[in-house]
Amino acid sequence: MQTLSNLRERAIISESVRQVALVLGGSLVVAICAHISIPLPGTPVPLTVQNFGVLLVGLLLGGRRGFAALMLYLAEGLVGLPVFSPFGPGGIAQLLGPTGGFLLAYPLVAGLAGYVMEHGRKNFARATFASVLGEVLLFSSGLAWLAVLMHSVAQAFRLGLYWFLFAEIIKVMVAAGIAARWQRTRDTTALNSTAYK
Repeated sequence: MQTLSNLRERAIISESVRQVALVLGGSLVVAICAHISIPLPGTPVPLTVQNFGVLLVGLLLGGRRGFAALMLYLAEGLVGLPVFSPFGPGGIAQLLGPTGGFLLAYPLVAGLAGYVMEHGRKNFARATFASVLGEVLLFSSGLAWLAVLMHSVAQAFRLGLYWFLFAEIIKVMVAAGIAARWQRTRDTTALNSTAYK
């Protein structure tokens, strides 16, 4: 017969495994999105779906787990796993290259988007606001890094922002739509399950 402490211990282990699986899954989503990438002429920064993945992971997993998933993602790339965009050198060279400022901001972007989404009404407007804040942080970091490498703020904006504005708007809207829909589905499922008890 199981004692109450054994049941609690099993519940704690089960929840820990679930949390680890969510973090690993978030890291995997971003790695897959990184490989959906198009090199653009005239800029060292490729157009990828990676930023979308970062926003989505943050919005769906929340601040802490989103941050942890993207820290894991960077660690995977740092040790040489093929998780970064295939158009870069990989490993630490990718973190120190033109896209390094964007990559290094990913944990903070996911953490910020997730935190904002967690602390308020979880709807499309909130998800969009959280995503826009994440994008502002992402491009602030990425463009600052690029400006240092290029020795020119104007050059950094030309190479790292103007090419990407339209695509980023789409990524924000799609990530916000998915996150809001997911939350509505979860709320409906939870409401239905309590109604049948």
